[in-house]
Amino acid sequence: MHLQGKTFLVTGAARRLGRVFALAIAREGGNVIIHHGHSPNEAQEVVNLAMGMGVKAWILEGDLSEPATVEALFDHAWEIAPLDGLINNAAIFEDRDLWQTDLDTWQRHLNINLTAPFLLSRCYGMRLPASKTGRILNILDWRALRPGSDHFAYTISKAALAALTRSLALALAPRIVVNGIALGAILPPSDGSTALNLLKDVPARRWATLEEVEQTLLFFLSAPTYITGEIVHLDGGRHLV
Repeated sequence: MHLQGKTFLVTGAARRLGRVFALAIAREGGNVIIHHGHSPNEAQEVVNLAMGMGVKAWILEGDLSEPATVEALFDHAWEIAPLDGLINNAAIFEDRDLWQTDLDTWQRHLNINLTAPFLLSRCYGMRLPASKTGRILNILDWRALRPGSDHFAYTISKAALAALTRSLALALAPRIVVNGIALGAILPPSDGSTALNLLKDVPARRWATLEEVEQTLLFFLSAPTYITGEIVHLDGGRHLV
């Protein structure tokens, strides 16, 4: 129970990998603030499961596409409980190339995938007492370090989040360590795009298991604080191809 007594805010924690992250933290004894944007029923289910493991869990609703509300959202989280860690997981993923990416699509991806993690991380750095230490973990994508022309706005926002991860590691040192996980084939795409050929360029020739995702998350939440600014690829070698 390496995380016992600690509290973590997980954005986008009601569904998919955010749910996996929140419940993995709960199994290790950590309290979790379950953020969601539009999934109250799913968020309540995650809270119930976490509390069933003997930890504290809360729901925090907020629209990360509106930068003006993000700082207020963090303030609310801090009022619930001072944070030991922040997992910037919430993201949108739309399959649009350059010519299909209008300004609204571009800005929506930047707001949720990049600006929200920036604002939440900045708030965390400002709120954390000088005597305390903390952790930030940004959830990236293998595309972040191998940008292509597909999922155009998503790819650029995640590439920028990789840069933000490293810059935050410098700016928030030594009190807060900042790292990232660049994911590959974990869950079928939420946008409904086909997954039939997804593994053809993955050297491991398989999907990741959720256990592997949990292990990587928990490593970063309890790893030596001398590790910061690192981005680990959990993608079966996809970024190498």
